[in-house]
Amino acid sequence: MRPHSTNIRILIADDEPMLRAELRESLSLLWPEAQIVGEAADGIEALRMARELSPDVAFLDIRMPGMSGMDVARTFGSRTHVVFVTAYQEHAVAAFEEGALDYVVKPASAARLARTINRVRERIITPPPDLSAVMQKLDPKPTAPTWLQASVGNTIHFIDLSDVIYFKSELKYTRIVTDKMEAHIRTPIKDLAASLEEAGFWQIHRSYVVAVKRIASVIRDQDAAVWLNLRDHAVRLPVSQRYQHRFKGM
Repeated sequence: MRPHSTNIRILIADDEPMLRAELRESLSLLWPEAQIVGEAADGIEALRMARELSPDVAFLDIRMPGMSGMDVARTFGSRTHVVFVTAYQEHAVAAFEEGALDYVVKPASAARLARTINRVRERIITPPPDLSAVMQKLDPKPTAPTWLQASVGNTIHFIDLSDVIYFKSELKYTRIVTDKMEAHIRTPIKDLAASLEEAGFWQIHRSYVVAVKRIASVIRDQDAAVWLNLRDHAVRLPVSQRYQHRFKGM
């Protein structure tokens, strides 16, 4: 059941603090009965907040570090209505025509934002469009993040993607392994895999994604299982049958 207009939960994601604050203030004035449940400064944080907070509406900047707003939107499926916030009107118009809820061009005027809010109010009682399908038409290839925000205990680390050796799925988390550290993010490995391929990573198992540049050799043992030896790293990774086609001749 969709929420009533008096208990709408909103997520804001924009990497520019001033514009994020302006949008928050405008939404508070124009839609005072709605609740702003989270603000994200990058795409990875927006994805994490969306999973934790289950917003009804997300205002997403299209161009953000970590992950683009489009890549975040494609993970929503039909759970969240999306308003794209962008400085590039051609992107926004295309998104609107493909079925995304609406768009706002930065800097957003009060009149334009008010029209957007009215459209959101009208549509909020119906399920959102399946944005994974919409994004596939609009932006077929998800872009890889350039860095990841990951936690070690109570400390948040910013990890350059080029330093990552492999990712491992662990229950509700994904472990990131580099030469210097191991950390965790809450993004499922299945959501990372597609965007990481263009950055030189291969999924080799439902639980593993590895940096191709760190593969030293591939072996098949006496039980016909396939394993990867990594360059300058002692851990050996399994390759499931589904992904063995990546290693021709095995």
